[in-house]
Amino acid sequence: MSKKEEKPKKSKPAKQAPQVPQPTKAAKPAKPLEPPRLRVRYAKEIIPAMMKHFNYKNVMAVPKLEKIVINMGLGEAIANAKILDVATDELGRVSGQRPIITRAKKSIANFKLRQNMPIGAAVTLRGDRMFEFLDRLTSVVLPRVRDFRGVSTKSFDGRGNYTLGLRDQLIFPEISYEKVDKIRGMNVTIVTTARSDDEARELLKQFGMPFRQT
Repeated sequence: MSKKEEKPKKSKPAKQAPQVPQPTKAAKPAKPLEPPRLRVRYAKEIIPAMMKHFNYKNVMAVPKLEKIVINMGLGEAIANAKILDVATDELGRVSGQRPIITRAKKSIANFKLRQNMPIGAAVTLRGDRMFEFLDRLTSVVLPRVRDFRGVSTKSFDGRGNYTLGLRDQLIFPEISYEKVDKIRGMNVTIVTTARSDDEARELLKQFGMPFRQT
């Protein structure tokens, strides 16, 4: 009998040397964003000036900015709801933040207004965006107003808050003249922690608010 042909033995695969992980380059740390110019100015210049002017004994007693509210009334949105889309886009470009839709609190039959109907847009700015908006408002936007002679000093509410009315949105460089379908005004309310109008007036003056000389 012939010997059975022996099957060739399968050679075992050679063991691969363990791969040594290559050292990865450490990611460069992100460059920290510089704080807004007015925030730095408030800490270094405005606080000492306010303490000297009003004889504050504690740094915590110095008034500060709390928030800035920009409100745009849109009465014509009752008849045409598409105006809200255009207005909110413009307000978002001006403020750098997405606005909210304001709605009617009660129904008024004479104006064909029903409760909860959208009638405007508003945005509330805090922190760095608040300082950046105030910086652009005082140094860029207000000087673009035609025949500008300063803002009124009589627009305080008695509790340290200041409201400024702007007649059109074209004074903001973020708004393109070709894309504007209608001139719309807005109200800018600067809310502070001041306990009196005199303190708030001096605070805004230190921030560069161009008050009208009386």
